[in-house]
Amino acid sequence: MPRPAAILPDVHLSPSAPRQHIMAMPIPAPIRVPNFTTDDLRRFPADGQRYELLNGMLLVTPAPGTAHQIVLSRVQLALSAYLAPAVPAYCTSPGEIEIEPSVLLDPDLLVFPSSYPPGTPWTRIAGWWLAVEVSGRASRVYDRDFKRDAYLALGVREVWLVDLQDQQVLISRADQPKDVPHRASLLWHPPEMPAPLRIDLGKVFEGLGRG
Repeated sequence: MPRPAAILPDVHLSPSAPRQHIMAMPIPAPIRVPNFTTDDLRRFPADGQRYELLNGMLLVTPAPGTAHQIVLSRVQLALSAYLAPAVPAYCTSPGEIEIEPSVLLDPDLLVFPSSYPPGTPWTRIAGWWLAVEVSGRASRVYDRDFKRDAYLALGVREVWLVDLQDQQVLISRADQPKDVPHRASLLWHPPEMPAPLRIDLGKVFEGLGRG
């Protein structure tokens, strides 16, 4: 038959050592965002995309479509005709604003004083009158959230965001409200010019579908 369990009187059981509970917490690895330079950008392939640099951050947008190019050509034609008689400023497409080594922006249109003769390196040009970006779906976030403020901070007097989707032009000036919408027409009057330029935006966006 089974042996009865033994009862041991006055046996002192020492308490077991307390357990240490250690919870391993994952340590997130730092995200390393490379800082590019203007020299780096010059070595990028000519693959049709636009590579720009803002304080070392790389901005990439795809090659523009036909709507972008048609609207751009209409705005450039109006600006060039306005500046043509005395040529106090040049209107180039695209332009370039380069501040070595960390800023290189290529506005769709750039107006700068003609006191800088043809052949002047972009790095030596300043006093820009106007920067224009034609903003499609692929570029409107960069244009609105990054490039607009960068242009103004760098000293560009006025920035136009020509919005293909909403068919309007958003105008921003330093120390004034940003993204002031213009849908029917816009007026531009640099102090160096005797009369203002009025652009009919209906003609600029003519033929573009809505949506």
